[in-house]
Amino acid sequence: MTEERFNLIGNDRITSRQIDELVGLARGVAADGTLNQAEIEFLQKWLAANMAISNQPMIARLYHRINAVLADGIADAEECRDLLDTLNSFSSRDFELGEVLKSTSLPLCDPAPTLDFSGRRYCLTGTFNFGQRADCEAAVTWRGGVCGSLTQKTNVLVIGMYATESWKHSSFGTKIVKAVDFREAGIPIAIVSEDHWARHLT
Repeated sequence: MTEERFNLIGNDRITSRQIDELVGLARGVAADGTLNQAEIEFLQKWLAANMAISNQPMIARLYHRINAVLADGIADAEECRDLLDTLNSFSSRDFELGEVLKSTSLPLCDPAPTLDFSGRRYCLTGTFNFGQRADCEAAVTWRGGVCGSLTQKTNVLVIGMYATESWKHSSFGTKIVKAVDFREAGIPIAIVSEDHWARHLT
C-alpha cells in the first residue's frame, strides 16, 4: 500500500469518527426538543475545531448556517426552531450527508409551474441551501414579491432543500399539510421545491 493510499484511508477513518461524534452531539442538544444559544455556540466551536470534515455538504451547510445565525450575536426563536429541525434530521440519519429530499415524497406540484415574483405572495418553510430565511425572503422581495405566513392569499409555498422522509413530523410539516388542504379545496396555491424556486431567480 502506498503512503498516499494509507493516508487517504486514515483520513477517511478520522472523518467517520468525527461525523459519528457530531451526530452524537446533535442528538444530545436536540433531545429535549428545544435549542438555545449556548448549545448553538457549543456546536459552532466544535465545527470550527473540526473543519477537516467540511467537505461533507450537509456539515459545511450546518457550519455556515450556525455562523449566520450567530452573526448578530442573537439566535432568535425561529432560527432555533429551524436549526432544531436540521439537527434532528442529521442526528437521526434520515438522509445521507448532503442528500436532498426526494421530490416524490413531498406533495409538490407536478408539473411544477413557472414562477414569477411581481405582486406574488410567497411563504418559505424548512431549511434552505440558498441561505438564511432572511436571504431567501430578500431574494423574493427584491424581485417584487411579498413574503409572509401561509394564508389563503399565498400564491407559492417553497420548501427548503434539506428535509427528511419524516417531514410531516417536523415543525414545518404543518405548513405543508395546510397548503395541501388549501390546494385540495380549490385555492390556487403552488407548492414547489427550493431547487425549482432557485432556478427562477436567475
